[in-house]
Amino acid sequence: MRIGLVGAGPWARSTHGPALAAHAGVEFVGVWARRPDAAAALGAPVYDSYDALLADVDAVSFAVPPEVQGPMAVAAAEAGRHVLLDKPIAATLDDAERLADAVRQASVRSIVALTRRFAPETRAFLAAARGQDFSAGSGTWLSGAVLGGEYSLSEWRHRDGALFDVGPHIFDLLDVALGSITGVALSRWDRASDAWTIVLEHAGGAVSTSLMSLRTPVQPSLFRVELSGSDGVVSLADRSTSATDCFAVLLDELLESIESGTEHSCSVQRGLHLQKVLAHVHENT
Repeated sequence: MRIGLVGAGPWARSTHGPALAAHAGVEFVGVWARRPDAAAALGAPVYDSYDALLADVDAVSFAVPPEVQGPMAVAAAEAGRHVLLDKPIAATLDDAERLADAVRQASVRSIVALTRRFAPETRAFLAAARGQDFSAGSGTWLSGAVLGGEYSLSEWRHRDGALFDVGPHIFDLLDVALGSITGVALSRWDRASDAWTIVLEHAGGAVSTSLMSLRTPVQPSLFRVELSGSDGVVSLADRSTSATDCFAVLLDELLESIESGTEHSCSVQRGLHLQKVLAHVHENT
């Protein structure tokens, strides 16, 4: 599968590029980014334009801000290219719906980089939760990502905070484990500390609480998802599998989805569902 990469920021350099280069089923065709010098550091051919990259590939992997990804991914789908999307899939719900429609109409395959979903420890947690009676859950992701380091220069993370960055990961796991998120009971945001407190309602009556921030001075980041109810307690606090190892599994499953012509459980439709949750949380803040 001939795959090109869009973007040359820290996420592209640390995860997308190495995973694409290492995968036996992928020909890493090249990179397009706004800064050719940054693109060159990825060790693949650098394209002069996005259109030129699209013409040479079967699929596109995106590592760009959501407001950039949305329209570019629509163009990729309309060109008949499969898409590997970052989360959130777009900057707005309208843009996410346009992207999902474009993927559906083009009959191309898609997958969203909900990275932790492809880790064995996460899959063991979800397997342990399956079929159990849990009435409550909680998700916590506290980090200092915008206080220092490579991601501190990310404009969209400063603007949208933890809700858009780590929120999709937390909401995705709670949604899978407790039932589809159907409503927002409470949403509070302290802008100075980027501290989000969110209470979600799930199909079947379960309720979950999420705490997240990108401005908490903690090292390493604090991550935990916990479920409780009449069947006891199940917890996930393990993030030991590297992002590149998660991406290797993601690429395996994207290729399987393309070969079989079937939609992956983390397709653009999953991304659209999570975008709706983000929009509802934002509206209720």
